[in-house]
Amino acid sequence: MKLIDDIVSQAAYLRTVRRDIHAHPELAFEETRTSDLVAGLLTQWGIPIHRGLGKTGVVGILKHGSSTRAIGLRADMDALPMQESNQFEHASQHPGKMHACGHDGHTTMLLGAAQYLAQHRDFDGTVYLIFQPAEEHGGGAREMMRDGLFELFPMDAVFGMHNMPGIPVGTIAASPGPVLASNNEFRITVRGKGGHAAMPQLSVDPIAVASQILPALQTIITRSKKPLETAVVSVTMIHAGDVPNVIPDTCEIQGSVRAYTAETLDLIERRMREITEHAGAMFGAACDFEFRRNYPSTVNHEAETAVARQVLSEMLPASQVITQTPIMAAEDFSFMLEAVPGCYAFIGNGEGDHRDPGHGAGPCVVHNTSYDFNDDLLPLGASFFVRLVQRWLEKA
Repeated sequence: MKLIDDIVSQAAYLRTVRRDIHAHPELAFEETRTSDLVAGLLTQWGIPIHRGLGKTGVVGILKHGSSTRAIGLRADMDALPMQESNQFEHASQHPGKMHACGHDGHTTMLLGAAQYLAQHRDFDGTVYLIFQPAEEHGGGAREMMRDGLFELFPMDAVFGMHNMPGIPVGTIAASPGPVLASNNEFRITVRGKGGHAAMPQLSVDPIAVASQILPALQTIITRSKKPLETAVVSVTMIHAGDVPNVIPDTCEIQGSVRAYTAETLDLIERRMREITEHAGAMFGAACDFEFRRNYPSTVNHEAETAVARQVLSEMLPASQVITQTPIMAAEDFSFMLEAVPGCYAFIGNGEGDHRDPGHGAGPCVVHNTSYDFNDDLLPLGASFFVRLVQRWLEKA
């Protein structure tokens, strides 16, 4: 493994920074302390900053040489509204908030790269260091873009990275094409006619109508879309009634839809609407259907992914540069990749044996109360970011 010595020598410092961020988690658009810490370190290292995009976002601007080429590196900063079960020293100090997805590590890896690049400036062009809020809830990438991210800081390519539990430490995956699905939500409200449970003939039971809708939704996956196109329709919430002997007026169904292509998503939305409306008509109820598209699919660009894999092949043994099997989770870096070509990579976080004594009883997977980022990744992730910059902005 060929890491950058000067970054490796900063491993203990980077661990301290990461654990400080972990101990002080902040939710979407509330990352005031975290953005202050980021802005302070960038300023200390002589990197000009721009603040306020997406409310709490920070962009560092690092220029050197005469080239007009520019590259963006992105890390997310927000935490999740979860109660941490870990009891080690750097566990969350804020009840109900936790860095359960590793954004503390992503931010620190980019800070490690920023420190090195500021000190050595061994590139020709511009590096934009994008510290983004609200990846988990709120679409912080989209909000930074709405506030002018790519107009203020035009770049030729943008790169991001996420830790991946279950992949061995020292391994990084980078693959062209779709790597993460779109994130979409739906709400179906069945409006019937309430009444006494002993006299159902005088009512229009919305629960009975909903019970017909639920299995029909799954026929979209098995009978409407092409078998080789992956998608998921998950009903995750059903609410109806208050007491056992009353048929309620309404029943509400909510859930999530995941897909890789816009065409498949269009099909699913259309068929869900048709099923809902016709089910209501068939049983004499009225049905309202709402569909919200949150994050698009994360699709890596061919050329930029090839560059990332070439950089990795020069840093790591071939067995540690792998392809990422697409998964149905979502990521708002997808908005950036729709606007600017780039690549989103996955760095192995291991199986969890890195956790200090005092960790919770659960597995070390993201969005779990026992999760903790693996600090051994920090020099690797920071070195990868730096090597991307050096390759993309090679001196003529």
